[in-house]
This record gives sequence, structure tokens and C-alpha cells, in this order.
Amino acid sequence: MAINKSKVAVGFIVVGVLTVFFGTLLTFVGPLIIDDQVVKNTVIDPKNEMSYTMWRDVPVPFFMSVYFFHVLNPKEILAGEKPMVEQRGPYVYRKRIQKDNITFHPNSTVSYKEYRSYYFEPSMSVGNESDVLTIPNMLVLGAAVMLESLSVPVRMIISMAFKTFDEGPFLTKTVGELMWGYDSKLVNFLNKYLPGMLPSSGKFGLFSEFNNSDTGLFTIHTGKDDIRNVHKVVSWNGLTELSYWRTPQCNMINGTAGQMWPPFMTEESTLPFYSPDACRSLELVYQRSGKMKGIPLYRFVAPKTLFANGTDYSPNEGFCPCRQSGLLNVSSCRQNSPVFISHPHFFNADPVLLDYVHGLSPNEEDHGLFIDIHPLTGVPLNVSIRLQLNLYMKRVRGITETGKISEVVMPMLWFEERGYIDGPILNTFHTNLVVLPAVMEYMQYGMIALGLATIIIAAFVRYRFKVRLPPTLQPQSPIPSNQCSDDTLKISPESLRHVDLNLF
Repeated sequence: MAINKSKVAVGFIVVGVLTVFFGTLLTFVGPLIIDDQVVKNTVIDPKNEMSYTMWRDVPVPFFMSVYFFHVLNPKEILAGEKPMVEQRGPYVYRKRIQKDNITFHPNSTVSYKEYRSYYFEPSMSVGNESDVLTIPNMLVLGAAVMLESLSVPVRMIISMAFKTFDEGPFLTKTVGELMWGYDSKLVNFLNKYLPGMLPSSGKFGLFSEFNNSDTGLFTIHTGKDDIRNVHKVVSWNGLTELSYWRTPQCNMINGTAGQMWPPFMTEESTLPFYSPDACRSLELVYQRSGKMKGIPLYRFVAPKTLFANGTDYSPNEGFCPCRQSGLLNVSSCRQNSPVFISHPHFFNADPVLLDYVHGLSPNEEDHGLFIDIHPLTGVPLNVSIRLQLNLYMKRVRGITETGKISEVVMPMLWFEERGYIDGPILNTFHTNLVVLPAVMEYMQYGMIALGLATIIIAAFVRYRFKVRLPPTLQPQSPIPSNQCSDDTLKISPESLRHVDLNLF
């Protein structure tokens, strides 16, 4: 009986050792298994049903919120006084994104066009598209700056044309008209006799070229040959570099198309992406880690150097001619119109810009942009891109519509495009990328703990069993056959008294 218990204890020790071995092995193999699954599921491939569908038809709800800067003192501005604005909105639009013309190529790339459309959401908006607002007239004040180099007589003729077509320095229109276009005799005239001068044909609106349009022909890496390149842009509209800017570095098309990034990010990673609307590549930097409903994330934000001028940040010299830091001059890709992009309310910009306009109050919470990324997969969990559209305006001699306007970068509107993963997609994401890896981790450490506990308990039981046996019952060395005698096989009555019956 004692021999059987000893063998059982040894058996448990062996089982414990094997359990510890497999638990330890799992700590090395488990992450490799997870990484392999991440690679398989992040490659752009129709066989990856969930991830491919997510890439092709972005399933998360995306919304664009637009805030207008309603001009309170247009007459005073024409007299040279400082502009006073009041923020109105948000006017919220649901954004639908869908890729089409998807073509896979043998060199592990894929081409596509992405179409976007917007639908007004009254329940989420503060106001309606019928609200009437006053903003600067880009057709007049923008054209005045563009034509400043012409002779005074020519400018006077242009000023007469503005009067003929009933175009003043400020527009008072409904939100719907400002967004998606309004009838203008001047626009009709320019489109007829000077085609290509305006960015769009037909009605003129600030977002008319955005709705029911595509962002150009993108060719990106699928990640089949190297997962580190997945989603990275190879070319846009057949171009591998731009021609808008003054240096090769500024004309580079870097990063992804701005929806997903390669997996396995670290705190040293950045988020580069090409934006056709900004006419350049942008790059966000790591700010902090966090969690969204239990899912780990990295937050990436815009560095202060993103829109810095060439004086404050020399690599941005190629985006000049520049004004104050915090403004990106996009005139080179907007028919030379004096349009600037910035953060809302001139957040992270030169403070002098705030001195030129009443009614602005920048802060990071409301006006900073960010993208929250799941670092393991490179999938955005929460996105908020906020940008402001500004018009540079000034008095131009010969064009009476400009009056005595002081030189100013005038905010017209700012918008936020936001979206986040929720619902069934979030649940699937949480199960596959949080719950299952956590279960595997608990299993590996649980196996190690269980194995060690089994070894310790079994060894203790065996040791205790051996100690409690009397010396006469301890295992003896075999006696040579030629020394064997009857006395060595006898057990004395005295020795039996010492036998602990509890052992049986």
C-alpha cells in the first residue's frame, strides 16, 4: 500500500512538471499565435470577410459637424474695425463612405475610389439648414486678393462686374445654400466664359465638391508581401508625389489613406496619412495610452509643428508662402484662392491671430484633433478630425467692395469629422482581441500555477510518507545472495510495536 502511494505522488510530480512546461511554452507560443491571427486578419483580402467588409464599406457611423462663424458687424468691418463673430451650430451630417472600382494587382497592391455622401441629421443639430447666416463672400473678397497684382483700371472693371452680378463683400444665405451651393449669376458667367477658374461647376457652395464625390484614385499596399506596409499609399491619381509645394519633402505622399494603419504599433509609432482635402500628407504623434470599453488604445494627436510656418519649423518652409504659425496655405491647390486651414479657433496657432478677431476661445478639449488606435491591429476605435477654413482678406485699391477692410485671416467655419466603433462590431472586436487573448494569458499562468502547486503538494506528501516509515520498513539495499541468512529475514516483535498503524 505504501509503495502505491509513493508511486502516485511521483506520478503527480510528473504531471505537475508537464503542466508547468506546457504553461511556460504557451507564454512563448501564445503571443505568436495571436500575432499570426492579426496578420491574417489585417491583410486586405476578400477572404478575410469581416476585416475586408470593414475596409470596403466603413460600417461605423461617421458624422460631420459644421460650425459657422456668423459675422455680427459686416458694416463695421468694411469701415476698418475688428471683425466680431459668433459661432453657430453644430449642423450635423451623417457621412456615408463606400469604396468602389476595387482592383487587386499582382504586386500586392489594390486600387479603388472612395465615394462619400452627406445627409442632414436634424435631431443631432442645433438649428436647421434653413437658418440664415452671414459670412464673407469668397467670390468677392478672395478674388480681390488674387487680382491685387493687376492694374488699378482692370481692378475697377472687376469691381463693376461684381456690382453688375449683385455680388457684395458678405453673403447672407441659408446654411443649406452655404454648404451645398446657391445660384449666382457671377458663378454662371465664370463657368461659361472662364471654365476651370472655380473648383466646381454649377452652384457655388463651400462643400459642394465634397458631396456625392470621390477622393481620387488610391493605390495602396494590401500587406500580403509585408504586413508593415498594409494600407500605405503607393500612388494617388497615378501620382507618387505632389506638385503643389516647393520642396520634395513637402510633396511626398506618406502614410496611409487615413482610415487604417499597419498593426503592432508602439509608443514610438506615428500616424502618417495623405489627405486630398488638405492637399498634403499629415502626421500625428503619440500622446497617451488608454482604454475604450475595455479595449486598449493609443491616442495620437497633432503636434504643434503640424501647421507651423517655415520660420518656427524649417521643414515646413516648403508649404510657404506662410503667414503666422498655425495656418496652412492651401491656395496652391485651390485655384490660388487665399484660403488657409488651421485648427478650430486658431488652437495651437500664433496668439496674434486671436487679436484680429473677436469671439474666439480655443481649447484642446473642443478644438484639438485626435485618433484613438488599437495598437495591436492598427484599427481606429475613436476618431475626431477638426479643421477650420479661413479666408485671408484685405483692402484692395480699385475694388470698392473691399472698403477699408483691415488685413486679417478671417475664420469662416470649422468642421469635425468623427466616428467610433460601437454595437456588434465593437462586441466582435472585444471578443476576438481582448477576451480571447486574456483567456489565453490566464490559461498559461493558471497552468504554471497549477503545475507548481501539484509539484509542491505531491513532493510534500511523498516526503512525509518516507519520514513517517520506521527504519526497518525503509527501502533497503539488496543483500547479496551469498550473504543471506535466516536472521536477516526475521522481524522481531519489538520492531512491530513501532509500526504506525495509521499508515495503513
